[in-house]
Amino acid sequence: MNDQAVPEQDEAFEAILEYLKEARGFDFTGYKRSSLGRRVDRRMAQVGFTSYGEYLDFLQVTADEFVALFNTILINVTSFFRDADAWDYLQSEIVPMILAERGPEDGVRIWSAGCASGEEAYTLAIVLAEALGIEQFRQRVKIYATDVDEEALAQARAASYPAPDVEALPREYVDKYFERQGGGRYVFHKELRRSVIFGRNDLVQDAPISRIDLLVCRNALMYFNADTQASILRKLHFALTPRGVLFMGRAEMLLSHGRIFDPVDLRFRVFRKVSTGPAGSMFGRALGPGQPTTVGEVEELRALAFGATPVAQLVVNNEDLLALANQQAQQVFGLTERDIGRPLRDLEISYRPVELRRFIDQARHERRAVRVKDVEWQRGPGEALALELHVSPLVSGDEPLGISIVFHDVTASHRLLSELSSANTQRENAYEELQSTTEELETTNEELQSTVEELETTNEELQSTNEELETTNEELQSTNDELQTINNALRERTGELDDVNDFLEAILTSLRTGVVVIDQQMRVIAWNAGAEELWGVRRDEAMGEHLLNLDIGLPVAELRPAVRPALADPGYIKDITLEAVNRRGRAVTVRVSCGALRNSQGESTGAIMVMEVMAPATQDIS
Repeated sequence: MNDQAVPEQDEAFEAILEYLKEARGFDFTGYKRSSLGRRVDRRMAQVGFTSYGEYLDFLQVTADEFVALFNTILINVTSFFRDADAWDYLQSEIVPMILAERGPEDGVRIWSAGCASGEEAYTLAIVLAEALGIEQFRQRVKIYATDVDEEALAQARAASYPAPDVEALPREYVDKYFERQGGGRYVFHKELRRSVIFGRNDLVQDAPISRIDLLVCRNALMYFNADTQASILRKLHFALTPRGVLFMGRAEMLLSHGRIFDPVDLRFRVFRKVSTGPAGSMFGRALGPGQPTTVGEVEELRALAFGATPVAQLVVNNEDLLALANQQAQQVFGLTERDIGRPLRDLEISYRPVELRRFIDQARHERRAVRVKDVEWQRGPGEALALELHVSPLVSGDEPLGISIVFHDVTASHRLLSELSSANTQRENAYEELQSTTEELETTNEELQSTVEELETTNEELQSTNEELETTNEELQSTNDELQTINNALRERTGELDDVNDFLEAILTSLRTGVVVIDQQMRVIAWNAGAEELWGVRRDEAMGEHLLNLDIGLPVAELRPAVRPALADPGYIKDITLEAVNRRGRAVTVRVSCGALRNSQGESTGAIMVMEVMAPATQDIS
């Protein structure tokens, strides 16, 4: 089940890449699957998907998702003078060398491939401006900066960077090449910016810029697989001038591309384009032999030298008879003295280890030496020889005399070449694995750095939020303190009010006469103990009732003419006398003094009535 799930996942992942290529025009199929998969998985986790198929459906129906995915895949980790040691070497050694190879008026063309948000391109501008001076830089230098990320290119064109990114540079560079703006940002020198041209270029699909003197492509190739890297490097090779320089990133060694780039300094990843030209010729010089004393001595020396030659050699005359065979030939091929003078075709050596007669005829006809390589001969059980034959015509003046056949035993050299080839293959494989591992580590490092930057941004946001919460907390604490002070003041005022109320209550209670207070709507708001004693109505029964609705022994309707003016006139006072019946049912004469209830502004807010019994009645009404 698991074995089937993995291919299905791979197919779904490839379907996403194919959709991006066909619908959006971005070909990610040349990227390394491991790092590309991690970036896509990260974006899927951010939007809550675990299946590539579901995410593809979401990608197809959500217009803005492509931009978010694209920004997640492209890791724009860059800075001014990133890897300072390498830039110091470029500034002190490579740039002076490039300028020295050109005339004082010649232009200098530079390409920053994969420039991200522009820090690398402006670093190149600083380096060249320091070497040439600002005026010469403006006249001679063109810097082409390209990337596939349009948002990053827009930021690069604006040339505006936050203070922490710029202030890490030497102070003299900041003062000379940047202008400080509001909001804690710096903008690159306006005049120098005109020599830096930003544009979109896909290293995989688009044609390269040509006639480049210095090409900077740092930490971009490590995201691609080996085939795509080779394709891009061929484009970069085409882009450079014959003596052009390539400046790579830390993880890019070019160990398997030595035929198109020579290392200038491997430590700092600086390479030079390989120039092609005619190969040099090798010349030898023939040395004349010393002159022997007699012809007999010469013949004897020749015979001994021929016999002692360490390589097997045969000589065939014009009639194809075996004329000579040295000791090595007799030992290797099993020849004897009786075979001398026999036709070559009758001997096993004529067809084993190789068909000799064809090469003898060729050498005799063309009158030149014929070289036969890679001849394999199974001499015996477990004994395989590798031979190389030299078939040369023997000519005296213009007269052919015969054919010399020399058998060189190259078994050892073949074995060494095979072992060397195997070792080279293993070494190249190891280099490629090392390069791939280094690129993976660098990719992972860049991803981690990007994650760290995101976490730092999140931490700064959380810190800012925390500071805002602290400020809010302090404001709330201050407000709470103010409310506490107000509460204490209110408590004190309440206490004072209670004391006043108690004091007034004591006064009203102490009065033997009845005291009734009403508001503007003639509702009872005060009813003292004297009123309770006089009319037999408790305070809680009277409070809030309309005066004219009270069922007491006093004819309250007759109070209306006295009360109404008091509600309107703050200075009104009137005494009236009424016949009434007290709570005991006895007839009494009551004098009612009615006056206005005034507030602090002197306005009438109600009426006060003081009721006093004048004389007891002489008879019981009940």
